[in-house]
Amino acid sequence: MKILLVDDETELTEPLSHVLSQEGYHVEIADNGTDGLNLAQQNNYDLIILDWMLPYQSGVEICSSIRNQGNLTPVLILTAKDTIDDRVLGLDAGADDYIVKPFELRELLARIRALLRRSPNDPANNNGKLKIADLELDPDNQMAYRQGRVISLSEKETQLLAYLMSHAEQLLTHEQIYQHLWTEHEAPNSNVLAALIRLLRRKIEGEAESPLIHTVYGKGYRFGEK
Repeated sequence: MKILLVDDETELTEPLSHVLSQEGYHVEIADNGTDGLNLAQQNNYDLIILDWMLPYQSGVEICSSIRNQGNLTPVLILTAKDTIDDRVLGLDAGADDYIVKPFELRELLARIRALLRRSPNDPANNNGKLKIADLELDPDNQMAYRQGRVISLSEKETQLLAYLMSHAEQLLTHEQIYQHLWTEHEAPNSNVLAALIRLLRRKIEGEAESPLIHTVYGKGYRFGEK
């Protein structure tokens, strides 16, 4: 799962990102509010961790901005502020949780796990299955179901379909999909994604079935009924 960490204290971000990576999370870091907001707007994350006090824009301002844009990604705010008024301000801005510095690492990891279980991108929130229109995906078993058909999928097809369905009606750029499906070390050529999309379309879009994967030319793909 993908986490955005926005904090200008390198003595915190470096060890924390290392620990989160060891826990199996992919972590991206920004050290100021402007870069943090840009990343939050341009990419899809399963969790956003924001320091309250940041250069250029505060974590609370970032949280408020993305909520106003309809972004429902869980947000955890890190702060040295510990008054009731401060907590209310952060939560009213749309934050899901709030932890005061200095904090115990075990508590932070527990809160991260709890927030990720609430993530709209987590298939576990629907008994491990995803359903959009008349298509249902069972990622654990690499199977999909549509209008009575049972569709067997490869591992990469399953990963791609789960990512598209988890972000239904959103434009996912080629770069976002590449980052999600492949590591930097794998670095497939530019034709691999297009070929994978073609294979997936053949499987989930029968002759009498409406298309679900839509090409946004020059940019990427969008999943949905229209």
